[in-house]
Amino acid sequence: MADADVPYLARGIRNVETVSSVLVSSSPYLNDPRLRDWVATQFLRKSGKDRPTSADTHALYPILFEVLPLDRIEELFTQERKRWPELDAWFNAGFSSSFTIADLLDYPEGSLGYTFGRYLKDNGFEIDIVPRFEPKSQFQYYSLRSGQTHDLEHIVCGGGFDIIGELVPYWGRLSNVPRFLDPELVQLINVGQLLGALRLVTRTGLHYHQSFPKVLEAMRAGMDVGEQSGPYFMAKYEDVFHLPIPEAREALGIRGVTEVDSAAESLAWTEYS
Repeated sequence: MADADVPYLARGIRNVETVSSVLVSSSPYLNDPRLRDWVATQFLRKSGKDRPTSADTHALYPILFEVLPLDRIEELFTQERKRWPELDAWFNAGFSSSFTIADLLDYPEGSLGYTFGRYLKDNGFEIDIVPRFEPKSQFQYYSLRSGQTHDLEHIVCGGGFDIIGELVPYWGRLSNVPRFLDPELVQLINVGQLLGALRLVTRTGLHYHQSFPKVLEAMRAGMDVGEQSGPYFMAKYEDVFHLPIPEAREALGIRGVTEVDSAAESLAWTEYS
């Protein structure tokens, strides 16, 4: 068929023959049926009492740890440590949190530690998004520490503890980490952040569009922090728990913060319509 007879946007498509008897592509993500189902479900579904939004990522990360090229990630982290002494020192220290909610509530009111502790106590939440474990690889340590600091990033980056508020720390990381680490490494270690963030964007746009302007605001706010701040993925928040939040931000190198009040817009997600 001549190009003139083919719709403009369909030109250039060619069929690729294969001897495979199952679905196969050049993408390891598309090749995994569990991940295909996760993306289709979490990007397109509505909210519901049967499945809290927090359960999305609980299901995602075990899949990614089987799909991602873990050996290559280790090679790239090792290369980056040779290039960047601060990163090497961070891995060598291997610091992991051990504080309790009671410890946090001992800090002065208005401090970062007390604010975090009050949030956990008032909502009956636990400290560990990622259960504490002994990392056996650089990527495991990076992932553990990212989980330990996620809720703290909500506070210092200006995102509320609600569905749309999640976009602030998500887009902060997506904008910050690429400024400091090798692109190939970031492409691999930011997959969970990317998919986790985009599922909230598509679901709001598809089902709760009255909240979509606030989604855009939260994304912009997160990107501002990520683009203007230092490499806070290595921050040791525990050293500044005693400080008021503005002073803690300054000590951590967190800049460009705009507080995003998204609680009202996030209510649409909790109506289970």
